[in-house]
Amino acid sequence: MCGIFGYVGSQSNAANLVLEGLKLLEYRGYDSWGIAVKKGKTIAVDKHVGKIGDASVSLAQSTIGIGHTRWATHGGVTVANAHPHLDCKKTIAVIHNGIIENFSEIKKELIKKGHTFISETDTEVVSHLIEENLKKVGFASAVRDAFNRLHGLNAIVVMYAPSKEIVAAKTGSPLVIGVGENELFVASDAVGIVKHTRNVIFLEDNQMAVLGYKLKLIRLPHGKEIPPKIHRINWEFEQVSKGKYKHFLLKEINEQPVVLKNIALHHNEQARILAKVIGDAFGTFMLGCGTASYAALAGTYIFSHIAKKHVNFSIGSEFNYLEDYLTNRSLVIPISQSGETIDVVEPVERAKEKGATIAAIVNVLGSTLYRQAKYKILLGAGPEKAVVGTKSFTAMVAELLLCAYTFISKQRDGRQLLLETAKDVASILGDISISKIKKVAQTLKNREHIYIIGRGLSYATALEAALKIKETSYIHAEGFAGGELKHGVIALIEKGTPCIVIAPNDETYEDIVSNAQEIKARGGYIIGIGPKNNDVFAEWLPTADTKEATMLSQIVISQLLAYYLALARGIKDPDKPRNLAKSVTVK
Repeated sequence: MCGIFGYVGSQSNAANLVLEGLKLLEYRGYDSWGIAVKKGKTIAVDKHVGKIGDASVSLAQSTIGIGHTRWATHGGVTVANAHPHLDCKKTIAVIHNGIIENFSEIKKELIKKGHTFISETDTEVVSHLIEENLKKVGFASAVRDAFNRLHGLNAIVVMYAPSKEIVAAKTGSPLVIGVGENELFVASDAVGIVKHTRNVIFLEDNQMAVLGYKLKLIRLPHGKEIPPKIHRINWEFEQVSKGKYKHFLLKEINEQPVVLKNIALHHNEQARILAKVIGDAFGTFMLGCGTASYAALAGTYIFSHIAKKHVNFSIGSEFNYLEDYLTNRSLVIPISQSGETIDVVEPVERAKEKGATIAAIVNVLGSTLYRQAKYKILLGAGPEKAVVGTKSFTAMVAELLLCAYTFISKQRDGRQLLLETAKDVASILGDISISKIKKVAQTLKNREHIYIIGRGLSYATALEAALKIKETSYIHAEGFAGGELKHGVIALIEKGTPCIVIAPNDETYEDIVSNAQEIKARGGYIIGIGPKNNDVFAEWLPTADTKEATMLSQIVISQLLAYYLALARGIKDPDKPRNLAKSVTVK
């Protein structure tokens, strides 16, 4: 989940290159940061608590450097615990993502051998372990042997002062190698590299890369050299800059009409492939975490309603406890923006061991889920830098909707619905709609609780809308199935309680309006989102009627409401909600 960036090449401003790379990776979530560069026969380090923001570094000129943004796991948020971590001689620097499950055992062993530790982290054992290994073997072999000792899902990048190389190794946590002109990069995400080169290698599990005058790729644990496979990223650096927008969140919300058009016009073959795989399977399971889980839940309703096909749903972290009934005829569809979410990656790996077929819906080429899958469905939404998922969610749902229509040989109908929705979303992003949403945000900004109800497909919409409000504005918001009101939820309603009603023009409309009446009768303040106004609504935020795709327009309104609520509440940076990271790669 944290940011890793490293450089080796002909440029002498390695520290500034690393700092710039870390700033591009800020969205991954962190609470401290640090940079190390080679300085003669030693290593110079600059570490800080807090955000990088407008920080600068004054480290020595060097052609080799590594840096890290840390989110505390082992040990508190202190300068001592920030990465990089050095060995006793201060000639080895290590940055690390993941959790070393056997670090206590290794640390005790190293202390007995005379090593002194200055941090509370699990990471520091790696630098000392490499220092110990260097008594017997060379740098790359010392890193290899140290990494082979680590238990858990980890990624490390190591620099050694006497060497002109840096070494990276991984299992589980992502690493990407960038191949430039007379220079090499390593990062936890291609976003950090694309400004310099679009030629990348996605390091696979149990692989190690030696970056120096040339690149060497090694299979772990034994060290056999393997040929690298270079991919070319098909998006430009401008896509990871804010452009005219104040925040990435607003920029990415505004990119959704283009994302929907792209899926409608160019993802027809992907939809056909996925539809056939679902048709051939005996038991289909969709899983995801957070926003992606609500896309998966929406998929169950979409396939039931459109394709008359049963599809199972699970939260990724819970699928471990539901995998006993998987067989070699099962189909598992993990859904993820990053393709690195550990709570999805792990159960997918176990599903593969049971012989299940994997068809991954992901936004990141070369990600772990992408590589795990037999069938790879790329969302093509472009890089998403705000921690809060927006365009990735609409892309996930659009992909599933197009697939469901393809399943019943009506792909043209699905394409048309997405194109109509793209047009409606563009209208929602216009000044008239935005002014209405801002007005509602001002009304709600001081409320402690907001409830959101929906039925059928709109239940998934309600859950996702609530998540957007929670993580962006820090207001407690809860999504409920409308039919559950009388089973306990209505006890929460009192005079003035705001309730958002997801009301598409479908078979759920009359029932959800009836639920809204029940809330209003108890003093609730009702905000309707959908194609039809109703007397029960105190406020109405309109959408077009695009059948099942109406959900996408309603979600965009919810995203905008969450964004303007955040601004109205004085939240300075809605791109980076507190305590959250974009890609959760540790449990």
